[in-house]
Order: sequence, then structure tokens, then C-alpha cells
Amino acid sequence: VYSPALTDFIFMVKDTSYMFVTGPDVVKTVTNEVVTAEELGGASVHGAKSGVIDGSFDNDFDTLFQMRRLVDFLPLSNREKPPTRPTHDDPERVEMSLDSLIPANPNKPYDMKELIEKVVDDGDYFEIAKDFGKNIITAFARIEGSTVGVVANQPMSLAGVLDIDSSRKAARFVRFCDCFNIPIVTFVDVPGFMPGTKQEYGGLIKHGAKLLFAFAEATVPKVTVITRKAYGGAYDVMSSKHLRGDVNYAWPTAEIAVMGAKGAVEIIFRADMGDPEAIAARTAEYQDRFANPFVAAQRGYIDDVIMPHSTRRRVAKALRALKHKKLENPWKKHDNIPL
Repeated sequence: VYSPALTDFIFMVKDTSYMFVTGPDVVKTVTNEVVTAEELGGASVHGAKSGVIDGSFDNDFDTLFQMRRLVDFLPLSNREKPPTRPTHDDPERVEMSLDSLIPANPNKPYDMKELIEKVVDDGDYFEIAKDFGKNIITAFARIEGSTVGVVANQPMSLAGVLDIDSSRKAARFVRFCDCFNIPIVTFVDVPGFMPGTKQEYGGLIKHGAKLLFAFAEATVPKVTVITRKAYGGAYDVMSSKHLRGDVNYAWPTAEIAVMGAKGAVEIIFRADMGDPEAIAARTAEYQDRFANPFVAAQRGYIDDVIMPHSTRRRVAKALRALKHKKLENPWKKHDNIPL
């Protein structure tokens, strides 16, 4: 079972393929736990719970077909450039519908997959590990015919926060893209890291650091678009300028701050907590000052504030400019990612 675990991608067929270190009979003998092969190591378990696999499909035919789709996005080796496929999708195409993608209510979710579909060539992308860590999307797509890796927070799941599963999933994907010279496009809408004892006991600090390390270490072109929330450490981790992001854009709806206005005001102006009017005034003041991308842009952390409808055009232009990017990390025997 460690043979597939050492490969780049693993796919399983639902209801017919299983992976486990010890089978159900041994488990019963050693721990008295009665479990079926499907419950112990079926596609549903490894696809949604363990995150060991990158996809599961209904039958052998579909699995092989999807593997071909994946391979079509990838270079033949780490010394080759990603393949380019002919496309009739104009890189200058504008999508006016994106201007209304972000809801007026900042706490209301929207589907980040709609943005990905409308930015990439022909709306075609191949999602990796879609049933695991659903609060982050990792996918291969093409822009101007060339392969890119897409990492995007998904507000439809857990409000798009980063947790252990999503950090592990995205870090692995970013490192794969860096290994094989695939540019990374990141769409950011992240309110923070998931709080709670379960996450802290599970080592969120170390797992979150994997994603931080992966983005910081990557030397491929990195283009980032902040659509809505980008708060605190989670903003840093999502391919920010501080992690050597090459081109960082923000929509006018972006909020780049240490945290949301309400939480920040309750900490900064704790002495005024007994006065609801004063707190409301402070919150409005904080929102007016920081619930926008312009403070970050003034400090050089954002390269430009762009209109949502021009996202494809601007991302394509940035990738074109970065096509011959050359960057080498200081030599070392090998890196020491926080495993």
C-alpha cells in the first residue's frame, strides 16, 4: 500500500478498490474492531476522510479517462515545460457577470468554482482531491493554452477558512506545481484559520506552516487575486506578497486586514465595551479605513486593484510577463518542510 502512497497522484474506483495497511481480518484479531473493507479503506474513506487519494470515480473506464485528462495537463518530466494546447478562448475576454459574484452581505457565501470556470480557458479545469478539505479548491486548468495550477478558498464550505485538511491538501498541490514548473494562480477569500481545540490538538500550527512553506519556497510564477476577505495570518499564507507572490491583485470588494472589524474593535477598544454606541462608531470607522484593498495597495502589498470582469485578462497578462521568470533558492542539500 505504500507503493501508491509514494506516487504523485492516486485514483480509486468506487466500491471495487481498497487500500489499507492491515485488512479487516487482522484489525478484528488485534483490536476486536469489526469493520468492512469499504469502511476501512474504500474510495469514500480515502477520498473524504484520510485525503490519501486525489479522486474516485464510478468505474474503471471513467477512472482511466479522467487519468488521461489529468496527464494531458502535465509536462512529461520535471525538465520539460508544461504542455500548451490550442484554444479559441480569447485571453482578453471580459466576464461582466463576475462584477456581481460577491454578495452584498459579507457573511453570505458564493461559489468560487464559478470564478475559476469564467477565468480559465473554455471553463475547463481538473479538480484534485475535491472530496477532501472542501474549503479549498486545488485544480489544473489552462490560461492561453498553457497549464496553470489553481488554488482557491471555497466560501461555500466552512466559510473558506483554512484548517488542517485544507492546509495539507493545498501544500501538497503547490509543491507538485513547483516541482513540475507549473505557474500557480491563487484566488483568496479567507477569513482566517479554524479555531478550536480539535484543530490545535491536531497540530494546526504545524500543518498550516506546510502551506506557508510551500508558497514561500515555490519559484514558479505566482499570481494572486483577492476577491473578498483576506484576514491576518491566513492572508499571509495564501500566496501574499510577503511570500514572494509575483503579481498580487485585489478586487474592490477585498478586505485586507488583521481581522474583521467587529473582532478588531472589541480587542482594540475593550474599555468601550459597555457603550454600544461607541463600539458601533468605532466599528464603522475601522470598516471604512480597513475593509478595502487600498491600505495594502498603498504599502505595496497589492500591485493593482482590478475590476472583477477583467480578471482573466489581467491574470493572462501577468502570466505572460512572468513566462521567463528565473529564481533559485539558496542551495541546500534539501529543504526541511515542517512535516
